[in-house]
Amino acid sequence: MSGSLWLKPPGAPGGGGGPGSGSGRDTLPAIPRPRREGPVAADPMEELALRLDPLVAAAVHPDEIAALLESDGMTDEHIRLTYGRQDSFGLAEDLYTRIPRAFPEPAAAPDPWRVSLTACLLRGVIFALPGLAYLLGAPLLEGPPDRLGLPAGTLTLLAGALIGWVWDQTLSHRAYSWLGLGDRAAAGRTLLVGAPAGALLGTATACAVPGGPPFSYAFAAGQALYVGAATVLLVLGRERLLFFALAPMAAGAAAALAVGLPVPLRIGLLLVSLLAACTLAVRELPLAEGVRRAVRRVRGLLARRPGEGPVRWRVLRGGEDDFAPRGPRLADSVPFGVFGLGTGLLVLYAALGEVLAGGPAEAVAAPSAVALTLSMGPAEWLLHRFRSGSLAGLRAARSPRAFRRAMALTLGHCLAAYLSVLLALGVVGTMLWPGAPGLNGVRVGTLLLLGTVMWTGLLLQSFGAIRIAAAVCAAAAVVQSAALLFGLGQPRVVQLVVAGAAAAALATLVCTLLGRATSHR
Repeated sequence: MSGSLWLKPPGAPGGGGGPGSGSGRDTLPAIPRPRREGPVAADPMEELALRLDPLVAAAVHPDEIAALLESDGMTDEHIRLTYGRQDSFGLAEDLYTRIPRAFPEPAAAPDPWRVSLTACLLRGVIFALPGLAYLLGAPLLEGPPDRLGLPAGTLTLLAGALIGWVWDQTLSHRAYSWLGLGDRAAAGRTLLVGAPAGALLGTATACAVPGGPPFSYAFAAGQALYVGAATVLLVLGRERLLFFALAPMAAGAAAALAVGLPVPLRIGLLLVSLLAACTLAVRELPLAEGVRRAVRRVRGLLARRPGEGPVRWRVLRGGEDDFAPRGPRLADSVPFGVFGLGTGLLVLYAALGEVLAGGPAEAVAAPSAVALTLSMGPAEWLLHRFRSGSLAGLRAARSPRAFRRAMALTLGHCLAAYLSVLLALGVVGTMLWPGAPGLNGVRVGTLLLLGTVMWTGLLLQSFGAIRIAAAVCAAAAVVQSAALLFGLGQPRVVQLVVAGAAAAALATLVCTLLGRATSHR
């Protein structure tokens, strides 16, 4: 070896600027050198143990000490003459036995999972504010109730919203994946293509539902456009802009509760917020670049002819794109859409399950759906708190069992906090919503179990276990859909049982998968 492995930190006496010097965190502590003056120690072994005490106490194996001694220049001959041991390994074992273990605590590191609570709450509010648009548009949706007893146009709007939610989840994952690769331009191109396609798909789905009033289809088209614009702004971190775009509509909805607003003013407020959101989204997208790329691609397809030399040359090379950054595969994004479909159906059944099963229209539990939507802001913040707490537990734990105990404790605290917020939102919403059914024991249990399903599903999603979370939520949605279709059981009991089974399955998966320290890397 050319030098000691244990380098002095920069700026320390003798630290110098030679090889290995760098930041203090990347260097190892220097070995204390023996005194060059004074009498010879009566026991050289004792003197060596005192000199290397901090380093030997932190060693996890005698071989680590042997490497330390050899890097310090101790030869086997010197060890035999001075310390009476056969070689560095024998001396290392003696030092390892003599000095008790004392592992130093790692230096405090910044918390990578710390996020602003205000930003998370703002996102939760933004998720719920679009619901006020239905309040402004209610006079334009007047008509005879549909065959299920729901207000006119309800099924039309629900179909478009559900498809938009599924598409939004899939598109968001693809765009976030590009952002994670550091390619914001590719994320912008993904949103530029995906957001209009999702708007068209949501509009087409809503128009395919017959029986709605004429304005419901126009409203569904505006709803699909808004979902696309909101997806762009939220993915690119423009929550405040989206909030300001929704402000006119929200103010108009608040005024409509106090005084009656004329229909033209209602339409104007809806259009102002919609146009503002779309304009802000278009401003964030690389529209000009996208048009240029599309034109170049069309020209290339029109100009390309079979058998041209440059085409054969490119085919023969075939390796130019091997090292280009590759985006997410479609198979990686589809589970996010399936997860959105499953959770969306479960929330829909929580609000309309009894009505869809033939119950009275007064049984619509809209406050539960609103509470679940508003709670997504605190849920996001608590997901970050769990990641922060599990990281702290990973650093402090001394055994796998201790880590599992710390993880379970953090999980219980975060889940209990989320369910408390959800219950409070549900109670307040039920009190303020005119004609809302009361929160009895079954409804409260269903709401809390659904909250557990959504939060644990999002937690598994954040750890990369999206496929299994999507499978559980989709299976629960399929079971509840089959029960409603064939009239199996009382709707409230079916909801409670299905939500309970899904919550138990996801909670078990969380404890099993996240109880391993390797899952938190």
